[in-house]
Amino acid sequence: MSGDGEPRVRYEKRDRIAHVTLNRPAVLNAMDLRMHQELAEVWDDVEADDGIRVAVLTGAGDRAFSVGQDLRERARRDQDGVPPSTFGSRGQPGWPRLTERFDLSKPVVARVHGYALGGGFELALACDLIIASDQAVFALPEAGLGLVAGAGGVFRLARQLPLKIAMGYLLTGRRMGADEAQRLGLVNQVVPADRLDDCVAEWTDSLLRSAPLAVRAIKEAVMRSLDMPLEEAFDAEFRWEQKRRHSQDAVEGPRAFAEGREPVWRGC
Repeated sequence: MSGDGEPRVRYEKRDRIAHVTLNRPAVLNAMDLRMHQELAEVWDDVEADDGIRVAVLTGAGDRAFSVGQDLRERARRDQDGVPPSTFGSRGQPGWPRLTERFDLSKPVVARVHGYALGGGFELALACDLIIASDQAVFALPEAGLGLVAGAGGVFRLARQLPLKIAMGYLLTGRRMGADEAQRLGLVNQVVPADRLDDCVAEWTDSLLRSAPLAVRAIKEAVMRSLDMPLEEAFDAEFRWEQKRRHSQDAVEGPRAFAEGREPVWRGC
């Protein structure tokens, strides 16, 4: 377990990529309140730093992405009379957490190896892409613990899977292997563990080749329009699309194509 002085989250910026690592490997990267506080500061910086184009979220060690809420801490809080949590994290440390940070405009890639359980799975579901090793295991075991998947698992799984399949996993806590997660469309790609970093790099390289304002405009339009009628979606105004439309990049892409060269994105 990380000591009191050791950060719960490792945060590094390299080559326009934010690398965010849940850093409690001895407890399978279980998330305590301090980790949530640190993560909130990280996501604030990812959004604010124009030099960052994409974030990669992963867990330290070789056993888990994250097994979710630190249940020992939760038990201590129960003994102290802290009311049980419910859906969302409003009023708790680290709010809004990634699972509720609906205005985060940059893409987040989940790099998943080992267990992604409970809140760990919910974190991955909140990411835009999931790249998993063949040893990844996903589950929402909350029902068997007298809890609910309140960090979005109840809502996102039922939106990202056919309803009966989602209900089966939610109500029983059954585990899902990486291949099954990919077959059901929850995971973008599954590779052997020794290929995971290379595969993530291939995806981030592709994201970096895309125009940054176009990426942000597309993400915003997709996520905001999911529950809109199609006609309403076409008529809606999207903040990042307005920025893209009036940007130098909107002119640079067609010009570079016509001139037979690689585009030079300015992100403005």
